[in-house]
Amino acid sequence: MAPMTAALVQGSPCVPMHATSPSCLYSSQRCKVASVQTFYAEVNSFFTGQSLQLITAPPRTFQRSRTARVVAYTKVASLPLELEAPTEPPLNTYKNKQPYIGTIKSVERIVGPNATGETCHIIIDHNGDVPYWEGQSYGIIPPGENPKKPGTPNTVRLYSIASTRYGDEFDGKTASLCVRRAVYWDPELGAEDPAKKGICSNFLCDSKPGDKVQITGPSGKVMLLPEEDHNATHIMVATGTGIAPYRGYLRRMFLEDVPNYKFGGLAWLFLGVANTDSLLYNDEFLGYKQKFPDNFKYDIALSREQKNPSGGKMYVQDKIEEYSEEIFNLLDKGAHIYFCGLRGMMPGIQATLTKVAESRGESWETKLAALKKNKQWHVEVY
Repeated sequence: MAPMTAALVQGSPCVPMHATSPSCLYSSQRCKVASVQTFYAEVNSFFTGQSLQLITAPPRTFQRSRTARVVAYTKVASLPLELEAPTEPPLNTYKNKQPYIGTIKSVERIVGPNATGETCHIIIDHNGDVPYWEGQSYGIIPPGENPKKPGTPNTVRLYSIASTRYGDEFDGKTASLCVRRAVYWDPELGAEDPAKKGICSNFLCDSKPGDKVQITGPSGKVMLLPEEDHNATHIMVATGTGIAPYRGYLRRMFLEDVPNYKFGGLAWLFLGVANTDSLLYNDEFLGYKQKFPDNFKYDIALSREQKNPSGGKMYVQDKIEEYSEEIFNLLDKGAHIYFCGLRGMMPGIQATLTKVAESRGESWETKLAALKKNKQWHVEVY
């Protein structure tokens, strides 16, 4: 996310800025930007517009990077609006046998030192050749042979796109992915087993600017953001990197000045992760909550730090139950509800929704069928 970076080059104390759009400056003073440095200013400074003092960062291994999450609230207006022209989403522009060759622009660790695993924000340059809509996915083909089928390429892996169609640089030429490095801890070895690590996630997280990446897609229509009603309610439920499509939604709603989409409804985000250091894009979401309190609600479930009312771990379904009356009332009024993340989250969520429905004297199966029929129910799990 180089242009949204607020990491300061030593000797250049100034305010955070968007490097390519003057409309996003907090002040008229320009500053030099280092795209792979770490930004340590207080979150409050991101949104007050106050000048920031130069901060010397400790070693990167001890802190999460905050370069990717500075939000400027003068909406970005200088957008290539020709991307709004198509009336249908692009689908499978590039296929497995003939993928597009993109270029890695940046890779940033976006979790803290005590996170349960490493998650990276990865920006890929596609030069405008692989356009996509919010809620779609890219396929990535990692280099090398398929270990299960020697002599054939690795299989494609799908990743939800974590940016709007304009990308983090607002020029329509990049896409961002939110990728958790997949590793396997062998209890007998007492160490990670490199033979069982995730091939694609490790390839992406280990990539360097300039590396090439094979892209297929875009794919997917289930998670497309419905934009017919600008005042609709969108309830978004995520675990971990399932946050990706919602980051795109929220940037489109609150950060970009899109003439044909003036959002005036309610966006309600529920995010479940293990602990505070595992939160993803938290600074960005806190900024929306502060700036747009009537249009954005944000609730988190930290399974290793919070307790649910029964004294057990707090999961995202516990937060849904906590606000169940309001959620069900919003669904009755036409709200859209989205679920994205690990497949294992859905049984607990479905059990909670069934319990809530029964407490209201309703059948969840009947209600779910109605939500699906009305295209209010959106699920993408993996």
